[in-house]
Amino acid sequence: MITVGVLGATGAVGQRFVQLLADHPWFDLRVLTASERSAGKKYREAVNWRLDVPFPEEAGETVVSPTTVEAVKGCDLVFSALPAEIAGTVEAEVAAAGVGVCSNASSHRMDPNVPLVIPEVNADHLGLIDVQHDEGRDGFIVTNPNCSTIVLTLALAPLQPLGFTGVQVATMQAISGAGFSGVAGMEIFDNVVPFIKNEEDKMETEPRKIMGTFDGATVEPASFSISACCNRVPVIDGHTMSVWLDLDRSLEEIRQAFEEYVAPFSGLPSQPAKSVEYLKQPDRPQPRLDRNRGNGMTVSVGRLREGPRFTALGHNTIRGAAGASVLNAELICKEKYL
Repeated sequence: MITVGVLGATGAVGQRFVQLLADHPWFDLRVLTASERSAGKKYREAVNWRLDVPFPEEAGETVVSPTTVEAVKGCDLVFSALPAEIAGTVEAEVAAAGVGVCSNASSHRMDPNVPLVIPEVNADHLGLIDVQHDEGRDGFIVTNPNCSTIVLTLALAPLQPLGFTGVQVATMQAISGAGFSGVAGMEIFDNVVPFIKNEEDKMETEPRKIMGTFDGATVEPASFSISACCNRVPVIDGHTMSVWLDLDRSLEEIRQAFEEYVAPFSGLPSQPAKSVEYLKQPDRPQPRLDRNRGNGMTVSVGRLREGPRFTALGHNTIRGAAGASVLNAELICKEKYL
């Protein structure tokens, strides 16, 4: 078993990490950190459990530690659910101390020597771990993308061999993406908010790094263009998006690419049977009906029509956040970076 911890274990993504790791077959969850006001309490006393799954009793007796390097020095790997304004410094210090960091935070995603990974798309980018070691870092940092980026990029993965040159996307993003207290009820109820801070920038840059070419030292971003419009909608979980492509291929070729897509690896515990699932119903995918496919790790696509254009959907706190980091960690173990 690999000893792991969670940085920021009481927040929305932190709770999802604890849920996914509590009975993981490879990872032994030993350390949970949070703010000073939670440190010293048992996890069951420190956390206000908000997920729609049972509280993991095996984690309840763990005493919460302050978020420091000393707290996690006994771990092989930690998962970071820290806010970006804190994560940058803490994650770098933890990695310098010889611990691997799988981060959901945005702080290091675009660092040239840090891999921004979706295992189905760019597993080879983990080679940047070696670059970090060569530069003197004893541990490493591996990041997963923004939640909406993951849904979009996984939906594009089956089509990358077809050679699209441009992507336009309009998102309809769930309120859980902003954390437990991120969107006030009076702001989102009976409303759509056509602005999410920094979201469009992330969607227009991150996929190009993920789908870029790794030459053993650096990543050359993919050459296609992306234009994004991001909207917050009154849905609890599940980011939906309408996608238009600059792609000169028939709908039949595109549909076949979706339906025949198979992940380029197997044997990881969190891996869904289908990373991308094509739905033939004319009114799908829908958040309430489809966000939990593959235990929340499958991205659903459908409504393919002339343009070409289609609809994509993924669970933003599972595949789009904690689940993505856990899958990255499983790939890191499989590739023997620990």
